[in-house]
Amino acid sequence: MLARISSFGLCGLEAYPVAIETDISPGLPAITVVGLPDNAVKESRERIRAAIKNSGYEFPLQRITINLAPADTKKQGPCYDLAIALSVLAAQGLIPVDALNPYAFLGELSLDGRIQPVQGALSIALSAASSQCRGLIVPFENAKEAALAGCPVFPARHLNEVVAFLNDPQTLAAVQTDLGLLVKNSRRSHLDFSEVKAQQYIKRGLEVAAAGGHNVIIIGAPGSGKTMLAKRLPTILPDMTLAEVLQTTQIHSVAGLLKNTDGIITQRPFRAPHHTASDVAIVGGGSGPRLGEVTLAHNGVLFLDEFLEFNRHVLEVLRQPLEDGYVNVARSRGSVRFPTRFMLIAAMNPCPCGWKDVPGKICRCSCLQVERYRHKISGPLLDRIDIHLHALPLKTRELVCVPLEETSAAIKERTTKARQLQWQRFQGLPCLCNAHMETSHLRNFCVLSKEAKGILVGAMEELKFSARAHDKILKVARTISDLAGSETILPEHIAEAVGYRSLDRPTF
Repeated sequence: MLARISSFGLCGLEAYPVAIETDISPGLPAITVVGLPDNAVKESRERIRAAIKNSGYEFPLQRITINLAPADTKKQGPCYDLAIALSVLAAQGLIPVDALNPYAFLGELSLDGRIQPVQGALSIALSAASSQCRGLIVPFENAKEAALAGCPVFPARHLNEVVAFLNDPQTLAAVQTDLGLLVKNSRRSHLDFSEVKAQQYIKRGLEVAAAGGHNVIIIGAPGSGKTMLAKRLPTILPDMTLAEVLQTTQIHSVAGLLKNTDGIITQRPFRAPHHTASDVAIVGGGSGPRLGEVTLAHNGVLFLDEFLEFNRHVLEVLRQPLEDGYVNVARSRGSVRFPTRFMLIAAMNPCPCGWKDVPGKICRCSCLQVERYRHKISGPLLDRIDIHLHALPLKTRELVCVPLEETSAAIKERTTKARQLQWQRFQGLPCLCNAHMETSHLRNFCVLSKEAKGILVGAMEELKFSARAHDKILKVARTISDLAGSETILPEHIAEAVGYRSLDRPTF
């Protein structure tokens, strides 16, 4: 007897329909899986055999052929276990074949018949919602994230529950999820900018960066607060929109990082890979290919501490994701595109020992050592970093005094107002903040006063900024003017933006 059942597979962040056909015919007992299955899919033969027997059903001692269509697409992972097991039961006549047609099935099976969670449930639910699928049966642990797609989702814990549902649809209830309510009731970070003493210049630079989505590099001696400030940057970023929440949750679902998040990501991601990370770990790849840190940081922050300790090749692969907002991972079987709209925050020491130009400290690095150390950052990569900040070590009186510092909530209120201006300005355009503006947008949205234009021309001629640095200065100045509530970029706005390009100067 032949049974056909629907499921979905993953290719990058997108899901595609997979039809599972099972034929049981007379012959020596054997299970053959065709349709380009990987090892995890091939091993499902033993999992479903044990799961069916331990769930109280008889496993057929006949020749079983299982086809995963389309046959020319690689099938990966254990997410097809539930669908394959149900197709075997349907081919035996234990489940009405007609009952399978309106639904799609997703889940890994344990040997005792329990249904285990899988990766990418939200991507699959989004694909199911856009198809003719009447409902999606998923593992209980994946139900919250899958329900975000709007498709009817029926959670199940055991194979027996799914069999009972197919014989009587009243046995399982669909899950309902209110995305807006989940975002409203989400937990907030325990970190706060009020915990950082002094460093008003760095705080101002990070406020500008948060308001416009700009990339930042912080140069400072060990213990000057670079890491402490960077970790608190997400607390002053505007809240994610519902579209950003859905997209970020989808990314983390595919990566298998939703285990302790109630099935949803409501806070902007903060990724801080170690400086020994490889280029594949940073941008993604492998035989999968798998997501990299630049994609996991999408809509959030990628923090690279000890920036110059990263391999130079690893730093250079950041250039395209920073410029384009996506990365193409090409392999022999095809290529996939991953989104990479993140804020880069890099932290580095001023020299190999870390004490150059620090009062009271002795730097033993030679001029040649310092030059070699700093030139690990290439010009093209430095051009893509909008704001350069220098953190000075705190003085003793700044450490012992306990002044009232501004809270993250107060700063976030200003950055949110600035972002709202940008959302209104860019309606109908692909960019959401000033940092994402294309060159063609600068003429319309970055209007300079006569005095501001004179300052910019003088800085370009004196400091020999590149064309890309010129555009970065305009974008940062636009953000500063948004924070000030000014429609026109004024001289003080352009002067502050030029001041944030310190590493482009000949003294570096």
